[in-house]
Formats: sequence, C-alpha cells, structure tokens
Amino acid sequence: MELLQKLTQTPSVPGREDRIREVIQEVITEKNLFDEIRTDAMGSLIAVRRPRPKSGSPAEKPVKVMLAAHMDQIGFLVSHVSSEGYLRVNPVGGFDTRNLFARRVRVCTSDGDLPGVMNPAGKPVHIASAEEKKNVPEITEFFIDLSLDGEQVNKQVKIGDMVVLDGPFSDVGDSVVSQCLDNRVGCWAVIRAIEALEHHDCEIHAAWTVQEEVGLRGAMPAAYDIQPDIGLSCDTTLSCKLPGVPEEQHITIPGNGVCLKIMDSSTIADLKLLEELEAIAKANDIPCQRGILPRGGQDGAMIQKSRSGVRTAVFACPVKYIHTVTEMSHKTDLDSYPRLLTAYLSQL
Repeated sequence: MELLQKLTQTPSVPGREDRIREVIQEVITEKNLFDEIRTDAMGSLIAVRRPRPKSGSPAEKPVKVMLAAHMDQIGFLVSHVSSEGYLRVNPVGGFDTRNLFARRVRVCTSDGDLPGVMNPAGKPVHIASAEEKKNVPEITEFFIDLSLDGEQVNKQVKIGDMVVLDGPFSDVGDSVVSQCLDNRVGCWAVIRAIEALEHHDCEIHAAWTVQEEVGLRGAMPAAYDIQPDIGLSCDTTLSCKLPGVPEEQHITIPGNGVCLKIMDSSTIADLKLLEELEAIAKANDIPCQRGILPRGGQDGAMIQKSRSGVRTAVFACPVKYIHTVTEMSHKTDLDSYPRLLTAYLSQL
C-alpha cells in the first residue's frame, strides 16, 4: 500500500496534474515497466509496452490495448484573494458542500504548499439562529483561512493556484481510507498489473489521463493518438451498502471484488468483452462483481467513441464515501483489481 499512499498524498487537480504525473513517471521508469514514455499536449502520461511473447516472435500487427486511468482529483482553484488574506475558490470536480465544513486544505503555490482551513462564511453554532443552522451553503460561500496576514497571502497566493482537501492515508479494519482514492486506485492498479505481467502478445498503451473530473477531457485525444483495438477504463465506482441506502441502490458490495461496470451515464460496456473478463476471473479464482451506476461517467466513454468505435470495458474499484476526504476501499477489492488486469492482458 506504500505506492497507493504516495499517490493519494500527491495533490493534482484537473489542469494541474504535473505533480502526480512526475510521481507515476518516476515509478514506472525506475521499475523499467515500459519501452516508451511520453506526455501528450494535454498532459496525459502515455507509456507503451511492446509484446513479450512466451515463445516465438510477436505478431506483425499485435492487438493494441489502451488502459486509461485518470490521475486528477477533485479540488479547487483560487478565484479571489481578499485584502485580509481570505481565499475564495472555484471547484474543479463535483462536491457535496455538506462534506466541506471545517476541512483542512492545502493551497499549492509556486513557493510551496500552505496549510489552511475551509469553512463557510457565517456565524458559528454558538451564536447562529435555529434557521441559520439549517442552511446548507453554496460552494461560493466557502472561504479558506491560512492564518497569515493579508499582505503575506497576497504575495504568495495567485489566482489559479491549486487547492486540495488534506486528509491522511490509513488502515481502517479491512479497508484503506484516504482522500482521492478516486482515482489514484486506478493509477495504482495499472502500475501493479504491469509489474506482475511477464508474457503477453498484445501491445499495451497505458494512459494516465488528465481532466477526467471536469468532463473526461484528456482521454479523447489520448485515444485518437493511440488508436486502440480494445479499451479498458480503470477507475472507481460507488459502494453504498450503508445505513439509509436501499439494497437496490448499493451499486457494489465491499469485499466482493473489483467491479466490471455494465453501464453508467457515459458508457455501456461491450458485453462480450465483459463476459471474457468474467470467465478469466472465474478461471483464476479472482473475485469480481457487476455494477450499474445510474449517474456518472469515466474515460471509457471517450475511448469507446473515438474514431469508428472501440470495444471497451470498465474496471472500477468499489469506494464508500466517494468524493470526500474519507474515501474507503476494501482490501479484497483492491487486491482483485490488478490481478484481473494482469490475467486478462496475459492471455491476449
């Protein structure tokens, strides 16, 4: 889990993915997992691994597989710095503002990261009226307090600086808990899968994509560049086996293995490809489950719709409390994710 911890603690919001890209590139270079590594114009990191057949020569035109894992996390960009030093922010990604009260944050400036606290404007509970306590603030009402004087803040913080929620990575029972498991889990799973891969006849193009959280923006140009025969989106999904959620809305069950997503708002997976993956999981005793997400999307949509169309499946790790600072993933689901990726790529 050390690599996953490092990935979750590296801030990178949409359009500001430099830091996480640097970490991933350093890891895959050090481990010598790929034959080529490049960064495209959007900022996505693309690594190519040529066929490594168990015997004989590789095919003249091997099957080309694209693995896409978005490396951005939900966060904010500074939109205003007041004369007193308070920051206002613009979200990049979807937040439920009920989860933003009294949160520690990191403001990432060119001179280094500054710790801060995020709160909504208004009275504290001791002096608020009963009616005021019922109010759920809009995102525009939140501000960040760096506890520095206004002049100092205005010198250090610029409009457009990145802000992320600040939470630790920890073990909790049978799970790990951290900020931005969505989608550092997918980034981690691709690395782990390739690490375990010895022989394969396919050509693998791993793309750690940018700006997924604001409209799947990085995956489309990457898919057009790679021109894959098969696309595998590597992401996360909801796990809602929780008090107050009806059974039919659980989406996935923690501990039942990686989810092979049937559909979401953006993608309907290729059924034959999904069934192939299920057969491989069964043959290798790898737990997996199906899931349908009523709303939400992921990079598979852009791969699937590129050029004249691409057969696409979606891997998704079940995550409780998604898009919060306490996202939770069961260790069985984490373990099964790269195992199934490796098993599938091994037989191509």
